[in-house]
Amino acid sequence: MSEKMKKSNDEWKSMLSGEEFYVTRLKGTERAFTGKYHDCKDEGIYKCVCCGVELFSSETKYDSGSGWPSFYAPAKETNIQSEVDSSNNMIRTEVKCSNCEAHLGHVFTDGPKPTGLRYCINSASLNLEINI
Repeated sequence: MSEKMKKSNDEWKSMLSGEEFYVTRLKGTERAFTGKYHDCKDEGIYKCVCCGVELFSSETKYDSGSGWPSFYAPAKETNIQSEVDSSNNMIRTEVKCSNCEAHLGHVFTDGPKPTGLRYCINSASLNLEINI
């Protein structure tokens, strides 16, 4: 990915649902246990809802009990980026798509082996491509 995908808010609004826009472009968060993938057991690749980049694999998905889809590793390290998020009187690490800069969720250091990481991701930022 040499050049990042850039679109105006009007362009994003025309291609995303209201919730997808709120989560990915306005850095919102869906309510816990409400997202379409929080309890999904289907095998496949989770892609960015905005640009289609591969983000996470069902092979690294696990039930963290948090109410959001959780993964212990990204599909490809280069497809995500992180930055400090100090909103809501907290210091967290925000996770974004490296191609279109969509907000995906946050990463925490309380995950399982082998990485010890918990990528806590909003379902609204993902599309699952099911393995057949």
